Amino acid sequence: MIRNNSNNKKPVNKVCFYCTNNKMIVDYKDIGSLRRFVSSHMKIAPRRRSGLCAAHQRQVAQSIKRARQAALMAYVGR
Repeated sequence: MIRNNSNNKKPVNKVCFYCTNNKMIVDYKDIGSLRRFVSSHMKIAPRRRSGLCAAHQRQVAQSIKRARQAALMAYVGR
């Protein structure tokens, strides 16, 4: 019996959300865009899932942490 692996999928190249929209600075007060980069358990998404470039991933992580400190975002999900 020959089994077919489903690992033959090609990886999808994601493009950075902030680079495509010409936004250079990630603002911690913009909760709507930051919600895209956290999971349902409020964990910060890794680069391979979020599709951000390295510079914007660092800015997003820092902005999420600042928003949590300012009580704009939760530390844990419900």
